[in-house]
Amino acid sequence: MGWFTVEKIDEDTYVLSEYRHWEETHCYLLNGKDRSLLIDTGLGICSIYDEVTRLTELPIMAVATHVHWDHIGGHRYFADFFAHEEELDWLQGKFPLPVEAVRKMVADRCELPKDFDRNAYTIFQGTPAKVLKEGDRIDLGGRIVKVLHTPGHSPGHMCFWEQERGYLFTGDLVYCGTLFANYPSTDPTAYLESLEKISALPVQKVLPGHHSLDVQPDLIERMREAFCRLKANGQLHHGSGSFDYGDWSLCL
Repeated sequence: MGWFTVEKIDEDTYVLSEYRHWEETHCYLLNGKDRSLLIDTGLGICSIYDEVTRLTELPIMAVATHVHWDHIGGHRYFADFFAHEEELDWLQGKFPLPVEAVRKMVADRCELPKDFDRNAYTIFQGTPAKVLKEGDRIDLGGRIVKVLHTPGHSPGHMCFWEQERGYLFTGDLVYCGTLFANYPSTDPTAYLESLEKISALPVQKVLPGHHSLDVQPDLIERMREAFCRLKANGQLHHGSGSFDYGDWSLCL
């Protein structure tokens, strides 16, 4: 079994999954007529560049839904990468988790290749070619992707909305599994506001950052309703505990 599992979503869209990582990270390649966009680049354990260049001959731009180590590990292969303005400091050595802790998670929670040196693992740092903000549009040539600033899981978290196809790339905002809003850099109130924003969209397909790819659009509304109930009960804050909703759960 290789590190990446590649599946086709449609003729111009692929998902590259890292199923040997405990959270099963997903990255997405969108091919337009002029350029390709890679949404998230994974852990950086193996070269995602080698995989995506088999799927496109176009120039590739990379973007992360957010600047957590498991979503930017392959950014080093792409000089043309974008990031949100709220997380630029994390790309300059101020990521709020020491590299030793990340290395331990890589070693303990991944089925690593035999030749991989976990002690050499680093958190990507760099300067983006473009700083993104709410409402920006990424034009791939015949294919437009809109930037939605959706903080909560992280300050600069972004979802990417492709209106023509009804695709919503949700990163760590929406997926089946345990959602994390308990770190100091998370914001449960902002999380609810982000869910309210995306719940208004006519989403046809949810493309998550982790775990099952079979995510139905109604999950967005179910999450929004759960967050609203927590807010009404005075529980939407750090330290209020964990909440299980069946196919997803929330850690506050």
